[in-house]
Amino acid sequence: MNINISNTNSDPIYLQIADQIKALILEGKLKEGEMLPSMRNLALELRISFMTTKRAYEELERSGFIESYTGKGSFVKAQNLELLREEQLKAVEALLAEAGDRARKIGLTVDELHELLDLVNGGE
Repeated sequence: MNINISNTNSDPIYLQIADQIKALILEGKLKEGEMLPSMRNLALELRISFMTTKRAYEELERSGFIESYTGKGSFVKAQNLELLREEQLKAVEALLAEAGDRARKIGLTVDELHELLDLVNGGE
């Protein structure tokens, strides 16, 4: 599993891990029923504390993305596709709101913002 931890990111390490695993699940790169690395193995791989990976997995379980079974491991939980889409939509809305705020601060018009969005999207 390819997880990158950034020292410049203001989020705690456990949230960086949880967010990246969520993204892998939402993108379909981790499938329903797929086993995640053990907390200990992930901690060793990332060179971080076991407690940090434990906290990340607990966060993922609380938010309904994984299921953990004592002695068996942690697995990607079956997802409600509509709920997943809604979560992704909220994330996009937050990013667009931030972009809109920044655009207003520098005086971009709505048309210029649309044009910029089209450019970023490859002209689609």
